Amino acid sequence: MKRTNFIGNGKKPEIEINKTTRDKFWQSPGFTFLLYLIFILVSFQLYQGYLQVKQEEIPYSQFLEYANKGQVAEALVTDKLITGTLTLRDKRTGKQRRFITVPLSWNPDLAESLAKKGVKFTVRQSSNYLADFIFNWVLPFGLLFFIWGIMAKRMGNMGRGFLNIGNRIHIHPDDAPKVTFGDVAGAEEAKQELKEIVDFLKDPSKIRKLGARMPKGVLMVGPPGTGKTLLARAVAGESDVPFFNISGSEFIEMFVGVGAARVRELFEQARKHAPCIIFIDEIDAIGRSRGAGPAIGGHDEREQTLNQLLTEMDGFDSSTGVVVMAATNRPEILDKALLRANRFDRQVLVDKPDLKDREAIVKLYAARMRLANDVDLHVVAQRTPGFVGADLENICNEAAIQAIRRNHDKVTMRDFEAAIDRVIAGPEKKNRALNPEEKHRVAYHESGHALVAETVPTGEPVHKVSIIPRGVAALGYTLQLPVDEKFLSTEQELKDQLAILLGGRVAEELIFGDVSSGAANDLERASEIARSMITRLGMSKKLGPLTYGRHHQLQFLGGEDHEERNYSEETARIIDEECRKLVEEGHARARNILTENRAALDALAATLEEKEVLDGEVVKEIIAKHPAGK
Repeated sequence: MKRTNFIGNGKKPEIEINKTTRDKFWQSPGFTFLLYLIFILVSFQLYQGYLQVKQEEIPYSQFLEYANKGQVAEALVTDKLITGTLTLRDKRTGKQRRFITVPLSWNPDLAESLAKKGVKFTVRQSSNYLADFIFNWVLPFGLLFFIWGIMAKRMGNMGRGFLNIGNRIHIHPDDAPKVTFGDVAGAEEAKQELKEIVDFLKDPSKIRKLGARMPKGVLMVGPPGTGKTLLARAVAGESDVPFFNISGSEFIEMFVGVGAARVRELFEQARKHAPCIIFIDEIDAIGRSRGAGPAIGGHDEREQTLNQLLTEMDGFDSSTGVVVMAATNRPEILDKALLRANRFDRQVLVDKPDLKDREAIVKLYAARMRLANDVDLHVVAQRTPGFVGADLENICNEAAIQAIRRNHDKVTMRDFEAAIDRVIAGPEKKNRALNPEEKHRVAYHESGHALVAETVPTGEPVHKVSIIPRGVAALGYTLQLPVDEKFLSTEQELKDQLAILLGGRVAEELIFGDVSSGAANDLERASEIARSMITRLGMSKKLGPLTYGRHHQLQFLGGEDHEERNYSEETARIIDEECRKLVEEGHARARNILTENRAALDALAATLEEKEVLDGEVVKEIIAKHPAGK
């Protein structure tokens, strides 16, 4: 657990009240309703025209003549119209002729006459084409439109226009709670970079006097939860300028061209409110390298949006006071054109907090909590290497929940410990009771880890040992507390880590004569360390100081590592042998340590089996009472 880190927010996150810029008429629901009404009228006219074109209007006298000659095939008789088909065929198309006629008056003998001539006829009440069209077409579709409108409004989309096409640019109102750099703990280097942006926005003439210009774009890069959005808000708060905030995913819609239109509108609004800040969160949603994903003809919606963004950033003058800021945790997939000069030409790394910064973050979050006298926030920071600001806020919140659950009037150190254990290893599974034999084996397994960790030269001190099941599959765990933040690991430290990981399996071998599946994760981690030492760190005398395999990280800042093999089968065999040799050496070291300290191992396991949880001080006391070889 030797990792570097950073940042956080000192205040409880405020609820932001964003106001949407005024929509144009063509984006309003009224314009949509007008289009719908025009569609209905045009459709009705076409419907009437269709009926008139398909039927030939003939005089009523001629209809009677056709009927007397038996030339009427079928008819629909109403009090206003008579329609039907004749037995005669059209000379041009060869199809039966259709007719329509208006009777002079209702003829009660007409039905008898038609029946005698063998005409199929139907008598029906007169119909109204307009009424039929309204009831058969307008009302059903109108009802569907009404239901869709209600559902869209409940989902928060109605105010953004038809089919979710609308403006999503948010401007923080002047009365919104302002965030400043004082609300951000850690990330001193990042804050120093961004303070230059603040100075420019406050006094643009200062940099112009030197003949320089401010970077058009600032890209903040870092793992999730490190406070990139918070820093952008802090820049706006310090500068006291409007803050345009939009997520990269909000540019993309189902219609091609909508995203590009939103980009144009975003920069148009920004120029009107200059000086101001445009902040695009998760810019990788639209800034992905062109050609990396599937596209139809190379002109999909995402690429059009990106092209428009590149054009807008080229077209505006940074001296106007418009600063474009963006955030991403995947900079390796961004398009190269987006990162060139005069666009996002400055990158600010917002990394994970180190020990000092984590302590400052925890203090800011804990400032609003009622803490007991036994709380040591330095220990909390030590126990959370690799945690980001969002994780630390979650731990403080979980600690307060633990205090409420235990009916404490103040948050104690025990509550913080429980919160950290819950975040790291998962919640306690008190209902998952181990049988006596399993509990006995797990106690020796974890005691083996702890004893080897306390014995090897570079092992970090044991902070806690537990055999209470947690999470999905953890039956026990041993936590070590880093003394100092380290950025490098020596060969000896890695070999000691191998021995610690194998200590649990070796303890099972010594006591029970066989091993269990409980060491699966230990073996996996040990194998990864050994292979990394051989193939990437050049720590093999047989293979020499070379790297083997091209390693491609699938996601920047903590993603899966994919290896492309570039060595022969013979080299692969040697690599396997060297990895096996390292693991076996660690196994032998752990066996020697536990054999020499068998008394301490038995005492530690017995105490752990009885109490289930042991603090680091208790572990040290037990080991001290049972010296090696006795």
